[in-house]
Amino acid sequence: MPFRFGGPDPAGDNIRCAGQYVELPEGRYDWIHLLTAAERRTEDTVALHFSGGEVDFESLRVSDFWARAHAAFGEAKAFETPVMHYPHHVQPRVEALMWSQRVPVTRRAPLRGLRLPRNIAIHVFAMTLQTPGEPVAERS
Repeated sequence: MPFRFGGPDPAGDNIRCAGQYVELPEGRYDWIHLLTAAERRTEDTVALHFSGGEVDFESLRVSDFWARAHAAFGEAKAFETPVMHYPHHVQPRVEALMWSQRVPVTRRAPLRGLRLPRNIAIHVFAMTLQTPGEPVAERS
């Protein structure tokens, strides 16, 4: 699943999940694909908000970002970094894993937003919405 990144931003390159509400283009979706990392293997819940006022809760499960970790929840490894970037320095020879995880949208109603969990151990770098019947790009 493709993700699109903006350029460098002084505000940072990811969201630490702290209960933020993310407004989405209202529409029908099958999956919410997330490019993620987690400080420790982490499980939490996202709230899916629909145009009719309904709210569904789905699991968000993200494996540890440490390079020697494995996909504890079966998600696909998106890529591995050669160094670890911290707010005030770069740590050489400390690799990090980025995971491609997905959250199902099972209700057949227009989705309008999602609330991230209150769990700052989960970092979201990008999000892509998959519409019904849209093919997923093959990875080589």
